[in-house]
Amino acid sequence: MNIYTKGGDKGTTSLVHTKNVSKSDDRINLVGTIDELTSHIGLVKTMLSDAKTIRMLETIQETLITVMAGVADSYNRKYHIEEDKTEMLEAEIDRIESLFQRPKKFILPGKTRLSAEMDITRTVSRRAERALALVSVKFGADNGAKKFMNRLADYLYILARYEDAKAADNEENSENAISESKDSIGHSENAIPKKNVQMEVSETEETKIGTSGGTEAVENLQNINESVIEAVLKRLGMQAKISLSQAKRLIDRIEKEAERRGKKAVIAVCGPDGNPVAVHVMDGAFLVSFDVAVKKAYTSVAVKMSTMELSKIAQPGETFYGVDKLDGGKIVIFGGGIPIKIGDTIIGGLGVSGGTGEEDHSLAEFGLAGLSEIL
Repeated sequence: MNIYTKGGDKGTTSLVHTKNVSKSDDRINLVGTIDELTSHIGLVKTMLSDAKTIRMLETIQETLITVMAGVADSYNRKYHIEEDKTEMLEAEIDRIESLFQRPKKFILPGKTRLSAEMDITRTVSRRAERALALVSVKFGADNGAKKFMNRLADYLYILARYEDAKAADNEENSENAISESKDSIGHSENAIPKKNVQMEVSETEETKIGTSGGTEAVENLQNINESVIEAVLKRLGMQAKISLSQAKRLIDRIEKEAERRGKKAVIAVCGPDGNPVAVHVMDGAFLVSFDVAVKKAYTSVAVKMSTMELSKIAQPGETFYGVDKLDGGKIVIFGGGIPIKIGDTIIGGLGVSGGTGEEDHSLAEFGLAGLSEIL
C-alpha cells in the first residue's frame, strides 16, 4: 500500500465523524500543531541522557497523541484526558524546581543548545494550547486536555531553566569558595594591602610589624591575636567588624524598604565571627523568622557567600551537598543571607527572613546597596 492516498489533493481531509473537512479548519490546524509539538519533543529526547526525563517526555508524547485522537473523535470518552495526567506534570514541575534556584527575571533563550530546543518546544506547546482554545470555542473541547496543555508549557519552561542551571559554570566559583573558606586571614593578600606598616602592638605581644615588612606581616598575622588584627586594619583605614550603630542603620534601611513592599521581616546582623550584633523583629513577623534570620547571617560569614549562592551548590550532586546538616543545624541554604564586606574583607553577615528566599535576598541586597552611606 502506498503512503500517498491522493485523498487530500483538493485541500480537504476527514475527521472520524466528518468528511471533506478543509485543511484550513481549526481542528486540522490543532492536530497539525500538536504533531509538530510531539516532533520537537522527539528532538529534545535525542539530546538527553537522563532516562527518567526521557521516559517523562515519551509519556507526554503518548498523551498528546490521545489529545489529537480526541480532536478527531470528540465523542469518544476513551480519548478524554484524565486529571492524573496533569497531576503528573505538576509533580514533576515541583520536583525539578526543588533542585535549583529558579531565576525570577525575564529569560533570554539560548544559553545552551538543549535549553534553546526546549524553549522552542515550549513556544510550540503554547501555540497548540491557543489552537485548542479556539477549537473549544467553535466546536467544544475536552477540559482535561486544556488543563494538560496549559501545564505542559510550564513543565517545558522549568525543564529548560533546569538545564541552564546545570550547564552554568559554577565549578570555578564553588572551588574558589571552598579555597577561600579554608584560608585564614593570614593568607588573604586582599584583606590587607601590601604597603609599609609601622605600629607597636600590645605589651603581651612581642611581634612588631616593621616598615619594610608588608608581605612578611601578612604571613605572620596568623600568629597575632584578634586585637592586633583589628589594630592593623584600623591603622590601614579598614574596618574589622561592623559596629552596633552601623548594624542599626543597616536594619533601619531594610525595615523601611520592607514596609514599602508590604513585607514583615526579621533582620539580623552578625559579626565576622558569626555572633549576633543586632536582631530586629518587625511587627507581624513570623515567630520562626527570628531563628532563620540569625542562621542566615551566620551562614553567610561561615561559607563566605550569600545563602542564595550556597543553595545552588548545596543541591544533590553539587560540591556543598549536605552542608545544611553540619554545624549543629546552624547552616541554612535558602536566600536572605549575605556577607557584609569592605572590599574583600568580611566585616559581618546580614540575614533577612519573612518572605520567600528570593524576596528575602532582594531585601538584603537592597540594604547592602547603601552600605557606603551606613559605614
